[in-house]
Amino acid sequence: MLTELEQAQEEGEAAMTLPPFQTLYFEDLQVGLTETYSKTVKSSDVVGFAEISGDRNPIHLSEHFAAKTPFGGRIAHGLYTASLISAVIGTRLPGPGAIYISQTLNFKAPVRIGDVVEASVEVTELSERGNRAKLACRCKVGETVVLEGEALVKVPSRPA
Repeated sequence: MLTELEQAQEEGEAAMTLPPFQTLYFEDLQVGLTETYSKTVKSSDVVGFAEISGDRNPIHLSEHFAAKTPFGGRIAHGLYTASLISAVIGTRLPGPGAIYISQTLNFKAPVRIGDVVEASVEVTELSERGNRAKLACRCKVGETVVLEGEALVKVPSRPA
């Protein structure tokens, strides 16, 4: 049986590249472990995010409007960029089964259509009480840090 995503991909409705799944359990984690995911920001991503989130700020959608701003053109939503961190956490580190508890975000620079964003997550602290992992989160475009923050996630234990 196909998932909705697989069915949409077969029908040509969803052309997306997702990072491959990797499931790490709390017992597999160690401080310093890092994973990344890179994605080219497309105009259709920004339009789709506006539709999903309801944030239709013209700085994201209208080249005419955005050209008159200090950015000089359209930029991606900050939370779209942050969602790439969620992709790493949910699919690679720690992966399926991880539950977000909290996330801080500091936006450092704009992300533009066509930019390649590299989202990275690094384990910085582990707490056996509640199987918690603290993760340093960063998004870069080239050498420029565009977003940084910290996440706290609950990580499942290895099944008995």
